[in-house]
Amino acid sequence: MAANISVAGGFLLRQINYQIIIVQILVIIFLWVNMLLIVTFFKKECFYASARYILFAVMLLSDSMVLIVSDVLLILSYFQLTVHVWLCTIISAVTLIYAHVTPVTLTAMTLERYAAICMPLRHAELCSTRRVMFFILVIHGISSGPCVVILSMFFASASLSFYKQSMICSAERFLFQTWQQHLWYAVSQIYFLIMCIILVFCYERIMKVAKAASLENKLSTQKGLRTVLLHAFQLLLCLIQLWCPFIEAAVFQIDLNLFSRVRYFNYIMFSLAPRCLSPLIYGLRDETFFLALKNYTCFSLSKRSIF
Repeated sequence: MAANISVAGGFLLRQINYQIIIVQILVIIFLWVNMLLIVTFFKKECFYASARYILFAVMLLSDSMVLIVSDVLLILSYFQLTVHVWLCTIISAVTLIYAHVTPVTLTAMTLERYAAICMPLRHAELCSTRRVMFFILVIHGISSGPCVVILSMFFASASLSFYKQSMICSAERFLFQTWQQHLWYAVSQIYFLIMCIILVFCYERIMKVAKAASLENKLSTQKGLRTVLLHAFQLLLCLIQLWCPFIEAAVFQIDLNLFSRVRYFNYIMFSLAPRCLSPLIYGLRDETFFLALKNYTCFSLSKRSIF
């Protein structure tokens, strides 16, 4: 009996190790691809004058930040390493903000496609470089909403002695009461609902333009429609991530082992997967960016071979 328990424990430990290794491989691959795309963006000055590419770069930087910080939290949690509360507060704030920057930026990119297709004469004015810089500040301000809610409740209810303690870092640690968790879930659902409404509105308007478009504009309109559909799928995965804490809290009350599996699945499916779609949507489908990426990659490889 003891031998069977030992074998089962060893198999579980190996399984967890494999899961951690898989996550590290995926994170390294995604970060390498994101960094390559970010460098490509900064190498071409023509991308600086386009709203869609600027927002794409913001999303890549946000995705890279989330990948790094969430992976650090995963490793700390796996090895049961504790950190000071003040440091955990900073890490959790960064995680909460940039976890929402990606879906909010995707919503902004959908609105940019809507303006380009449905209001082509005003697109240059509405999506100028100066306005995009202002929109980036708005995106980060909107994304900070859930973080402000959670930290405000934490600062109002935590005692001074709590700040001197150490703990396994997680955003859920800052929610002491059940009503605080419910408020956090409510804020997440409001974000979910608003972004879904914007997405459906833009898709419906672009569909009308696509049906009424002339033959010469049909191809560009259809391409924009496909881009919005890909945004919708990517945004759906990001928005489902807002539901994950609610699902994980319910599963936690049922079974701890099931909770760990569900949380691992949610991390892979709704945190890592949406962030690997960004390079596919703009890095490969977009002809201009793909050519710039191809030229930069080939130039770098040829330069290294000559060296």
